Parts: sequence; C-alpha cells; structure tokens
Amino acid sequence: MSIPFINRELSWLEFNQRVLNEALRGDLPLLERVKFLAITASNLDEFFQVRVGSLMLLRRSGRKNPDPSGLTPVQQLTEIRKRMQRMIEDQYKLFTTVLCPALQEAGIRLVDSKNLSPAQANKVAEAFHDSISPLLTPLAVVSGEEPPLVPALQLIVACRIADSETGAIRHALIPIPDGLPRRVSVSDGDGVSFVLIEDVVARHASELFPGEDVEATACFRVTRNGDIAVQEDDAADLAGEMEEVLAARKLSDTVRLELPASLPRDLAKVIQEVCGAPSEGTYRVAGPLALSGFMDLAFTPGFDNLRDEDWPSQPSPDIEPGDSIFDAVGRRDVLLHHPYESFEPVMRFIEEAADDPQVVSIKQVLYRTAKQSRIIDALIRAAENGKAVTVLVELKARFDEARNLLRAEELQRAGAQIVYGVKGLKTHAKICLVVRREDGRLRRYVHLGTGNYNESTARLYTDISLLTCRPEYGADASLFFNAVTGRSKLLRFQRLVPAPTAMKPRLLDLIASEAERARQGEPARIYAKVNSLQDPDIIAALYQASKAGVEINLNVRGICCLKTGDARHSKHIRVVSVIDRYLEHARIFYFHHGGDPEIFIASADWMGRNLDRRVELMVPIEDSRARRRLLRILESFFQDNTQASKILPDGSSERLKPAAGEKKFRAQEHFFKEARRSAKARDHERAMTFEPHRPK
Repeated sequence: MSIPFINRELSWLEFNQRVLNEALRGDLPLLERVKFLAITASNLDEFFQVRVGSLMLLRRSGRKNPDPSGLTPVQQLTEIRKRMQRMIEDQYKLFTTVLCPALQEAGIRLVDSKNLSPAQANKVAEAFHDSISPLLTPLAVVSGEEPPLVPALQLIVACRIADSETGAIRHALIPIPDGLPRRVSVSDGDGVSFVLIEDVVARHASELFPGEDVEATACFRVTRNGDIAVQEDDAADLAGEMEEVLAARKLSDTVRLELPASLPRDLAKVIQEVCGAPSEGTYRVAGPLALSGFMDLAFTPGFDNLRDEDWPSQPSPDIEPGDSIFDAVGRRDVLLHHPYESFEPVMRFIEEAADDPQVVSIKQVLYRTAKQSRIIDALIRAAENGKAVTVLVELKARFDEARNLLRAEELQRAGAQIVYGVKGLKTHAKICLVVRREDGRLRRYVHLGTGNYNESTARLYTDISLLTCRPEYGADASLFFNAVTGRSKLLRFQRLVPAPTAMKPRLLDLIASEAERARQGEPARIYAKVNSLQDPDIIAALYQASKAGVEINLNVRGICCLKTGDARHSKHIRVVSVIDRYLEHARIFYFHHGGDPEIFIASADWMGRNLDRRVELMVPIEDSRARRRLLRILESFFQDNTQASKILPDGSSERLKPAAGEKKFRAQEHFFKEARRSAKARDHERAMTFEPHRPK
C-alpha cells in the first residue's frame, strides 16, 4: 500500500526557499541578506548538477517509473522548472530592487560599466591590461565545425564580431577563468565601488580581436551534469577511474543555460547551439549571472555594522587549559556542540596524537576536509614520526574528489596506509581511533561525530562531537576499521550501530517499540533532528507510530518527504525546519523507551542513500550529563519561534512567530549564550580554586 509522500526534489526547493526567505527579511543586517542570497544560488548550482542531471539521464533512458510521490522523471522536470522560474524571479527582484539600492546607500556601489567616470574608466582599463587580458583565451565559433568546449559554471562572454573591411560576421567566446576575482575595484576613497569582471571583459573585448569590430556581447553560464558515478565493478585503479570521472564532468550534458534577459536573438541561438542546451533548460535572468559569486561581498572589510554580531566559539568547560586532550577524555566523556564550542579539541586530539611518543597508531576516515587542513598535516606528521597511520580517504565525496585524491597522495608519500573507500558504498562515518600505550597497556581513544573533519566548515555548521575512551567504544572502533580496510563484516559491535548493515533495522525497531508502548497506554515519544528525511521505510514506520499515538517531533533542515497534517497517517507528527546563521548539520535521535531514554548521535540522515548505500555510524550516548544536554538541544529547536518554520502538508513551509504574550526564543542564540555562560562559570570556578604545587 502506498503512503503519503512529498516529492524529494520539490521538497528540496522548498528548503532553498526557506534560505531565500532569510535574504528577504528586512530586519536582517544587509550583508547577511547578501550572504543568504548567494547561498541560495550556490545551492541551485549543485541541485542542477546532481539532481536535475540525474533526472535528465532517467528521462533519456526512457524510464517512466514514478517516484514514491507518483511523479515520473518527465513530470518532475516539468514541476522543477515551474517552481524554479518563480524562485529565480524572486532572487533577482530582491537583488536588483532591494539589495543593490540598499548597498549603494550604505556605500557599497555596483557601477554600470557604461556609466564610468574618466578616472574609473582608466582604472578598469589598467586592470584589464595588467591582470585580466593575459589570462583570457578567446574561442572561435566556426559554422560547420565542432563547437568549442564550454567550461561549466564559468562566466563566458559571447561576442558578435564584424570584419572591419568586409563586414563578415563571426562569433567567439571568452571564458573568464575561475581564479579571477568577480569584482574589479573602481573605488575613489569614498566607500567601495566596483564593476563586475564580465562587464570589464565585454567593455574591452575588441582589444582581443584587432582589425575587427565587436558589435555585441553577452555573458552566459552553463551547468553540466555532475551525476557521473565511478564504475567500480570495472575499476582496477579507483584513483585513475576517479580522474576519468572528473574529466567526464567537463564534457557532460548541459542541464542548465543561464542567459541575460536582454540577450540579442542571434547570440542566444549561437550560445544554445554551442552548449547543446535544451529550450526547457534555458533560463533568462534579469541581472548578473552567478549570484553565488557575490558571497565575498558579504565579508567586505569596514562594514561590520552591516553584519551580525560575532559569536566566537567558546572553550569546552570539560577541558582544562593546558590539559592534554588524553587527560581530559581519560576523566570522562567529552561532548562538544559546534560551533558554539570550539572545534579546537578535535584538531588537538589528532595533533597531540601525532606528536605524543606514547601514541602507537591513528586510524581515521576523511570525507571532506579543509583546503589547508591541520588534520591532514597532523596525520602526515604522525606517519613521518613513525606511527602506524591508516586513513580511509573517500574518493567518491562528490565535488571534493580532486582535493581528496591530492591529499591522499601526500599522505601515502609520508608513509600512511591509504584506503580509497569501500567498493560499492560511500564511507560517510565520522570516526578517528587513537591507540596509546599507558602503563604497559594499550588504551583506545575515539572521536565520533556528526560532521566532517573540516576546521573551516566547523565554524559554519552545527555539529556534535563525542570524545571517549570507553573500552567498548574503542573495541567497536577497531572492528569498524577492520571491516572497512580488511573486508571483514560489520558485525559483533557492542555499542556502535553501523549502516548499511544494522542502523536501519535498529531505527525501525526503536520506532516500533515506541508504537507498541503507545498501544499499551504508556507515554511514548520520538524526537529527531536530521538534515533530510526521505527513506520510505522510516516514513512508513513513523506513520504507524503516529497512528498508535506516539508523540513525534522532527527537526528536518532540508528535504522532508513525510507529509504532515494527514489525519490518518501523521496526526501526531510535527515537523519544523530551522534556518539561521549556522547551517544545521547535527543528527540527534531520542526515543523515550519507557522512561529509560535511548539517545544517539549519527553521521547519517534518514535517507535511503545513507541507510542502505553508505557506511555510516550511529552512536549511543551513555554519559548522563551528555544525554541530558542532547535532550535539551533537541527540545530547544521545538521551542524556537523566530527562526523555525513549520512544514506544511504540501511540502512548503510557514515561519513560526511568537504567540501573543509569548517570549521570543531563538535556538542558535540560546546555544551561544549557554556556551558562553558555561565557559565563564568554569573560568570563575578556576579563579576561586587554589591548587598547590606538590613535589614529584
């Protein structure tokens, strides 16, 4: 029997609308609004590459099977285009009629290249000749010949060119390299003034074609299918196969073509032919292309008054200043809530392990890392220091494949043992195991988390870290690494719950247990925080639990295929989504369990890809303080009445507002203030405590 199900792609677009709603808020600082608008555009780039690309492949293959919502690939593409047109119109209306005038008034001016003063024109010409022109490579478009390869997601200036003697017309394309800044300064000391690089290239394009006249120019941008998977069954060399996948993406089918609304018809025709763009994949926009490129504008120096107040990460009260991480974790489990609490202890855990002579081995899974990663540097140092270092580098982490290949090679040269993921699955678990010799015995220390080992995103994403030396967790960590590096089975775990073998059955059992308790008249509750909820089996189980009377509160940031408000299936289910200054990324699950709660953190969302096709870990939390804290974190999201939105039955959302007389509550602000209070209280306690020096 089919169950109510919201289409995954349309649900994701509604998530992006919630992000856009932040940019639309008049009460938000101006540069924060610019940032949220840029995020929506960046999100759409990936959506087209992956999700639309996948649907176009299905359409081409002739697949007509509907998804669980009942839509075929063709129907999904039609609905996506309709919804996308509305979103694009909202984006550009906001940018051109609201944000640009407000920025100009604040002293940040986007100058039209047609309206430059003589001094500004000289600056632009100088920048073009010195910093831009030497890096440009025009590509001729010759009728009857193979069209030039158009790079994906780059700004490209198309030119109509006339021979100055014969008047013959031809066309050429000028790709703008990614390494060039989007903004070219024309500031004169009063605020910040800039022109866009594509306008600079168009203004001076004639200098690239001596003896010819550039009659018309237009900027365009193409998005290609990024849903090209490695064929692991035939790949004797996974690294080499991955390099072929990266090359194939550059040549893959066009899934979106962005053109200016005022583009001349002849240029539009040439561009569409060169790109092989279908008419239904062509989008006309009334403003600059690639709004994601305006992200750096949000961080323009000298305009702090146009940004949110800083929320600096706080030190954990469980780690004494100057303490070794091993000493702190040896006393008790350490739970960290990032970015309110610093990610520094996680990096120190690995850095100390690299240099500690008592550490024997380090094993770690790396999915996404920072560009300049202290963690990878520490692992290289550990290997060079003679420690046994094993790193599973997931080469199939989409869009991070090239970086992961490069860093894996560095680790291997340093002497680390490298494993390129698991055949047929992505390894998405967040785990690091350090084995240390203490008093003649080996002791295992483990980090388990919900987020990547990436110190850059750790300042922007909310995540949970657990540092522990509980023997059963260490034993499970060893079994886990034996499984992913030595082809043994993910079995016999004492505490950790792995996917794809055990996590989904365990979750279904936990949900069913709550349902049975409700049928017996006992209190039954499920609270869960995930990024996405799409797995049909999990959704069906939640519907059954709701029918039994289980109180279910779900905090789902993005995709939510569960249909709320259905009197038969979801009467007792409430779903909220919180969009705020930090990207909600932690996964936390709570099951009331007859008053003896079971609480977990996890690397996995409740999606089929995570539960059935990835190596993931769900981690039970046993420390009583940590358990209480995680429950408070979950409850806080359901109290939020300023940044939370209620997910409606059609998949759209409605922002929650305080009721009459109700105090405003913002979960992320609450977490920051709580972390600051805890750090201050710990500092005060230390200041009031006298510790004598004792002779050794």
